[in-house]
Order: sequence, then structure tokens, then C-alpha cells
Amino acid sequence: MMFPWKQLILLSFIGCLGGELLLQGPVFVKEPSNSIFPVGSEDEKITLNCEARGNPSPHYRWQLNGSDIDKSMEHRYKLNGGNLVVINPNRNWDTGTYQCFATNSLGTIVSREAKLQFAYLENFKTKMRSTVSVREGQGVVLLCGPPPHSGELSYAWIFNEYPSFVEEDSRRFVSQETGHLYISKVEPSDVGNYTCVVTSLVTNARVLGSPTPLVLRSDGVMGEYEPKIEVQFPETLPAAKGSTVKLECFALGNPIPQINWRRSDGLPFSSKIKLRKFNGVLEIPNFQQEDAGSYECIAENSRGKNVARGRLTYYAKPHWVQLIKDVETAVEDSLYWECRASGKPKPSYRWLKNGAALVLEERIQIENGALTITNLSVTDSGMFQCIAENKHGLVYSSAELKVVASAPDFSKNPMKKLVQVQVGSLVSLDCKPRASPRARSSWKKGDVSVQEHARISLLKDGGLKIANVTKADAGTYTCMAENQFGKANGTTHLVVTEPTRITLAPSNMDVSVGESVILPCQVQHDPLLDIIFTWYFNGALADFKKDGSHFEKVGGSSSGDLMIRNIQLKHSGKYVCMVQTGVDSVSSAADLIVRGSPGPPENVKVDEITDTTAQLSWKEGKDNHSPVISYSIQARTPFSVGWQTVTTVPEVPPSEVNGGGGSRSELVITWDPVPEELQNGEGFGYVVAFRPLGVTTWIQTVVTSPDTPRYVFRNESIVPYSPYEVKVGVYNNKGEGPFSPVTTVFSAEEEPTVAPSQVSANSLSSSEIEVSWNTIPWKLSNGHLLGYEVRYWNGGGKEESSSKVKVAGNETSARLRGLKSNLAYYTAVRAYNSAGAGPFSATVNATTKKTPPSQPPGNVVWNATDTKVLLNWEQVKAMENESEVTGYKVFYRTSSQNNVQVLNTNKTSAELLLPIKEDYIIEVKATTDGGDGTSSEQIRIPRITSMDARGSTSAISNVHPMSSYLPIVLFFIVYALW
Repeated sequence: MMFPWKQLILLSFIGCLGGELLLQGPVFVKEPSNSIFPVGSEDEKITLNCEARGNPSPHYRWQLNGSDIDKSMEHRYKLNGGNLVVINPNRNWDTGTYQCFATNSLGTIVSREAKLQFAYLENFKTKMRSTVSVREGQGVVLLCGPPPHSGELSYAWIFNEYPSFVEEDSRRFVSQETGHLYISKVEPSDVGNYTCVVTSLVTNARVLGSPTPLVLRSDGVMGEYEPKIEVQFPETLPAAKGSTVKLECFALGNPIPQINWRRSDGLPFSSKIKLRKFNGVLEIPNFQQEDAGSYECIAENSRGKNVARGRLTYYAKPHWVQLIKDVETAVEDSLYWECRASGKPKPSYRWLKNGAALVLEERIQIENGALTITNLSVTDSGMFQCIAENKHGLVYSSAELKVVASAPDFSKNPMKKLVQVQVGSLVSLDCKPRASPRARSSWKKGDVSVQEHARISLLKDGGLKIANVTKADAGTYTCMAENQFGKANGTTHLVVTEPTRITLAPSNMDVSVGESVILPCQVQHDPLLDIIFTWYFNGALADFKKDGSHFEKVGGSSSGDLMIRNIQLKHSGKYVCMVQTGVDSVSSAADLIVRGSPGPPENVKVDEITDTTAQLSWKEGKDNHSPVISYSIQARTPFSVGWQTVTTVPEVPPSEVNGGGGSRSELVITWDPVPEELQNGEGFGYVVAFRPLGVTTWIQTVVTSPDTPRYVFRNESIVPYSPYEVKVGVYNNKGEGPFSPVTTVFSAEEEPTVAPSQVSANSLSSSEIEVSWNTIPWKLSNGHLLGYEVRYWNGGGKEESSSKVKVAGNETSARLRGLKSNLAYYTAVRAYNSAGAGPFSATVNATTKKTPPSQPPGNVVWNATDTKVLLNWEQVKAMENESEVTGYKVFYRTSSQNNVQVLNTNKTSAELLLPIKEDYIIEVKATTDGGDGTSSEQIRIPRITSMDARGSTSAISNVHPMSSYLPIVLFFIVYALW
């Protein structure tokens, strides 16, 4: 293919600058809008706004009614930046449709059309008006006939002399459509002179017509007659979406007719509809599709009634549903650009390139508004605009097409200089130079070409993958990238190392207080790698400074032995040796038990005293890993010398009698076994007694082993989760001892038998999914529902390797966190209790959202006065693998306070009404379904000491942490982005 070399040289020059010069086609910031200029006002000029950003800065030209405006006519036109200033405007020359063209080296865009009209109101002709003669009781219409004008008018009538105006009521009506005065039934008090007053709502100019005399005829009074509707709306009236529609209706008649309204289809009026001027005007604000239809005005009196009908039809100007976005692509690729707009009637589409109609050819086609260009070349680059239009208006969407042609270049995405991997692992070497079109890649190891075989794969993206790496794979790998514009090489050095192995690991140890021990940790590792030893004690990093008198690392370069001197009880626990290199890590753990003398018994008290005995009780103290063998009891009396050992003969029942749980149809009873020193003889065992709550007879069984801590009674007749009274006694060869106090134990619960219903999964962000369900039917008589287990796995994983979370029984939702973005996850839910888990629900799935955009809002610019701050920033454009931007958040605070205020907007600008009495700190983030994007740089807006100030992100200095709440009134100024 042939390419224009000048453009290739320009593209190469841009690449050499390494991003310091970022070229950008024109983008409108301000566009002209429709305006009405009041003729005769004191202004001597009109300004039509047009401003675009771009690099290089755009220059401008204007068209009036499709023809270029001659800027050399300085006495009539002047450009102020991109704004067009019309000097001494004239309605004969300057009325029409204006468009602004913004151009830089990357192309041209054209603004929306703006109509300029001139409002004026001429004087009435001074011709006298004829006398109107009517009978009393007859209806009459006095015509206004406004003079030549432009712009909306309002009408009123003077009766005899100013300022006596005709007051409208059910008998008199002034139409704001025609200006005529209608009197349904003339009375003697109506005789006089009537003057029509016309006012321009644009210029406020007011003119008066000639008086019209109204007199009564002398040939009698008019009899009664049925209504005659003189004021009515058209048979068909188009109404714009969002507009305010006013329908007029008034009738002549005797008696005075009553006016009422209804819809022809019988539907009731919505609450927004208002009836004004004694029902003479039906007003529909904010007109919508559902307001369209036939409306009827009914005029009625005692002589009859009359009906006028008309249909309101709905129309809407085009409104964008899908805008086109900037595209950068390579030569020879294909482009598919789609723009879609809604409107009524349905819009049609046309395309512009650099402000002119796009020329179609075999490889450039437009179908249903979508533009397709195949086999792209550099000459296709430029500014494109899609125009959607119907008979009520049109809208523009602009974007830049950059078709890039360049040789491979590694400077922006260099290959890794060094890659270290272990023997037996999998490694991928990247090769992703910038190139347009995409480069073809080949590889060399040293001077030998790399060919695919069982372990080596050449990837589609140009990379190289090596499986089951061996020492022989080490070396220098060169990726050679090539397209029709040139070649480039990149190099990576692959280092293959042996895995690190612990040759002497720490082992479990049992020591006494005061001893010194060494926990060994010795390794075999690759000599090419540096090695680091780290010790953890009970899950926390061992503190060699705090415990320096006890902890010390000993050993050589391949040893990380830990010495513990003068070991104490506090040093009991789990020790983990972690060994790390640049490519792998291994660890080994050991438990260390430190034994010491037991602590004193606790809660010693005398329970009962007789003539010859005293009953003592106590709680065990800490055994410090040295089980208590026996207790020595000493006593003294006022007659004894010091403390003396006493004899004990208890027969002690088991303590901590409890139970519950187990499988279905089981009653589980547990206790703490009686220590041997308290069994007081041979043949020691337990007597277990139980009965259902409310039953008088005990069921008893014997447990012969003195060390047994539990008994399980199994019977199919046991009702799940039913209460039993339980007690446990003791016996030996000498006889039975006492029972423990009676306690209540519940039989085993029944596991859930149904799965949760209505399970659904909803993606919250790029890393979170919320799963919800309905609770299963559950009665307290079945036991305690402990909760729900949620199992989940991603589309690439298997269900048996799923992860799970558990929630309490009263929860009906769970949030899955730490998920991968843009990935389908499957999940199922089941209930569980102490008896086990129930069946899983049906599997549902949800896909996590794409990650928020990594690009922060750029070029944050501000303007400030002593009462408000105006912010503007550049639009954030999400990459293909990122969530679309739905709006922005503006974070702001004063420099002296801590609470941050947040403003949400779907525009790229905002206005904050702030008392600028101190510094403000502001930053902006894009918002998406996947979460908040990267924050812009913070900007500081200094306290205003003069009338106003302005700045951008480059103006920040001495930024402090975010601070407190400040009451602020907020409002937006919305700017059109297109």
C-alpha cells in the first residue's frame, strides 16, 4: 500500500516526543444557541458563543445560511476567540442560521445550528375603526388585528380610558392566540370604546390600536340561544416533549355558557393539568407522550350545548442514545462506528468528515446510521461527526479517528531485563512493542531461532511460553518484531534456579521454665539467589528487639536457627520459620510447650461444717502445662502448732454435666470425669439418669469406665430437640455416691430438609457480588437454625474446589468479596444447624463488573470568586476492559476541617456556592458500576483576597489531610458536552 510520507514523518515525530506533545482534535466546550435580538435595544452588537479545546489550539470560521462569513468586513463582524460578534445588527441582513467551524491540524468539527431572529413590534395604522352595533343579550367579537411584528406577543383591551382594562370572567375572554375580545352576552354596561393593547414579550414594547365603539341597537333585546363556540384550538396540534401546551375555548350564548373539558378516550386528566381563565384555557405543563390524544371543549347553557374537538400529537427532537467516541486504530484495520438517537419521528442520520459531508465509496459505507470503513489508511484520519435529525431538530456527536502507521517500538513497553523462575515451573516472556499494524514476532535464544515443540509455544500476542522449565532453558532471549514499516528487537535474560528446600526443620518440643532451646531452620538453595529467614510466633512477626534477652538468631548463611534463652511460660506456642528468595518461599512450623509449676487453686470456700467434718470446694488454678496429680489440704486450730495435713474422704459427683447436639434420634450427655484421687477406691464408675421433661420416672444406665466423659442414648422415638432432665452420679466398690444437680439437655436437632428459595446473585462492583435468598421454613421446636452456607466458584473453576462463607441464621444475604473483575461466578446456598447441613439450592450466577477506569479526570480547572467556585475537567474515557463512566464525584473540604463533602454529577463541570473565607482542597473521581476510579490530583483553592481567582491542578501546594464538615449550598451549571 502507498501512504503519504508527510503524515508518516509527523507520526514518527510524535512518537519521538514520548508523549510530551499530545495532539488532540477539536472538541466543543461552548456552542452557539438560538437567540432573539430585540430591535431598538441599546445594545449595538450580538455575540454568538463558540469555544473548542484541542492541541494545537483550534482556529474558527462561521457560516450564515450555509455561506462563509467574510471576516474582512470588520465593520460588521469580529472574532473574539471563537465567538462571533455581530456589530450594529440588522434584521434584514443578519437574520438566519449560524454555524461555527473549529479546525486544527487533526481536523474540523462543525457546531450545532443556531437561529438568530430579531424581535420587533410596529405601530398600528391610525385608521379609525367602525362602530359595532349589537342587541342586548347578543354575543360579540371585537377584532384586534396586531401590526407587523416578530416575537411572542401578549394582548389586553382598554375599556374607554387607560388604565381601565377589560377584566376577563365567564362572560368576557381575551384570546392570547388572536388578540380578539369575546363577549358571550352583551349587557348595557358594556357600551363604550374598546382599544386593543399589544405588548412584545421580548422587547416589552407596547402599542395601542384605534378605539372600536360598541353601542346597543334599539330594536329590542336578543332572546336566549344555544352556545356558539367562537374560540377553539386546531383539529391537529403538534406539541413538543417537555413543552407547556395551552388550549383556548370560549363560546357566545344566552344565558352565559359554562365551559368544561374532557379527553375523548374517557381517561381522567392527570394532576398536572390546570384550568385557567374561568375554564377558558386548558394548560398542560411538561407535555409527554401519554398526554397526546383528542381533547373536547363542551360549552353548555339551558338552551343546549356545543362541542369543539382537536387532537394533540406528540413530537420529540432527536436525543442521543449512543454517542461516537474517539478511535485510534492501525492502518489496514476496519472501523465500525455506530451512533443512535431517539426521537419522534424516528431520526435519520448523516456523517461529516472535517466539517464536510462524508464522501462514500466502495470501502466507506453508511447503513442505519452506522459508519463502516474497511482497509483504513492514514488519509482516513480526521474529525468525524454523526448527525441525527428529524423535522423538529438535529443533534451532533463528534469524535476523532486516528489511523496510525508506525514501525515496532519497544521504548514505551520494554521487555523485562531479567526474569527468574524455578526449575519445573511455567514462564511466559512478553513481547508487546507498539506497532501499527501489529508486528509479527519471532524469537531467538542466543543466536539460535526458537521453534515450537512440546514445551515451547509461540503465543498469538507475540509472547513466548515455556512449560516445565529446565536449567538448559536459561539464557538470553531476543524477540524480533517486524511490520511493513520497520523492525525492532527486545531482549530478556532468563535465569533458572533450583527450588529452595528446608533440610533441617524445627520440631515440636516440650521443655521446662528456665531452659534454653534451639529451633533449627536450615535450607538448601540455589547459590544465585539471596535468602531471607523470618520467624513468626503465634501468627505475629517475632520481635527480636522487644524479646532480645530471650530470642536470638544463630547459624550461618544457609541457617536461620532460633535460640530461646531462659525460656518462660509466655513463650509457649507455635513457631514458624519462613524462608524467602526472589522466586519462591517455603516454611515449617513447630509447637513449643513450656511447662512450669501449677498455679494456686481458686475460689476456695467451706461449704458445710459438722461436728467432725468440714466440706471444702475450689476451682482448679492454671496447670501451666503440668497436670495436677493431687491436692494437699492443710488445716490448723488454735490448739495446733502450725499447718498440718488433714485426711479427706469425699465421694465427689462429676462436674460440668451438660450435653446436646449429636445426630438425629440421639440424646448426648457429657460431664467432666472425676479425677483418680477423688474416686476413693476400686470399681469406680458413673450412673447416668435422664427423663423427658415433665415425666416422673428416671431412666438409668451405668458407665463403667472412670475416664469416659459422655454417654449417647439412641432411640428412634426421641423427638428432635426435646428437653430432658439429666443427672450423673458416681459409685465404687464401697457403694453409690451423690448425683450432680439436675440440668436440662436437649436431644439432637434435625438437620434442615429443604433448600433456600428465591436465590439470586447481583454484581455490586468489580470485586463484590451480593447473594440473597428467602429463609427456609423453620420452627423453634426443630432446634436452632445456626445459619446458611454460601458456596461459590468462578466459571473457570470446578464446584468441588469452591470457596464458601457462612452467615448467621437470621441473615438472608451474603456479600462475596475479593473476586476477580469481569468474571462469571456461580453460587448455591444451604441451611445448617448442629445436626448437619441441608440440601443446596439451585445454582445462580452473576458476573462481576469491569474494573473502574485507571485514568483520573485530567486538567481540572477552576474559577473562583468570594462566593463560588466553578470547576471543569476533562472527560474520563474507560478502556475496553474497564467499566463505563456514569458520572463524577467532587470531593471538597476546607483546609482546617476533617469531614469531606461529596458532590455527584453526570457532567464534566460543577459550580459550588462556597464562602471562600479559607483555603479549599478539591479532587475529582469518575464513578462507574464497578466502583470509583482513580482520583485526580488534589487542587488547593486559596482564600480569596481579591475579587476573583482561577487555576488548575498545577496550582496545588502544601496539601493537608482531608478535613471537616462545612454547611454549603450547592447547585450546578450544566454545559453541553457535544
